[in-house]
Amino acid sequence: MAKTTLTHLLTRLRELREAHGLTQEAFAERSGISYKYYQAVEAGRKRELRLSTLERLASAYGLEVWQLLAPDLPVFNPAPGRLPRRRAAKPR
Repeated sequence: MAKTTLTHLLTRLRELREAHGLTQEAFAERSGISYKYYQAVEAGRKRELRLSTLERLASAYGLEVWQLLAPDLPVFNPAPGRLPRRRAAKPR
């Protein structure tokens, strides 16, 4: 992932998580990835993310991947309980 894209993604993830009032642990659980892995992603230690990981991160906020990466979309704070429920894992 290009450095500017990665920097933007990390900033956006942190802003979204904080706007929704979630801890890293709570968001990791919601998105279906491990807490330690998400912590490394947000800290910038995981630089090569799979599309499936980006899809999980975006869907936890009810977004598509392009919306997660879009620089001009505002970060909003929905009413409590308005985040989408985590989808069941897709069979492989």
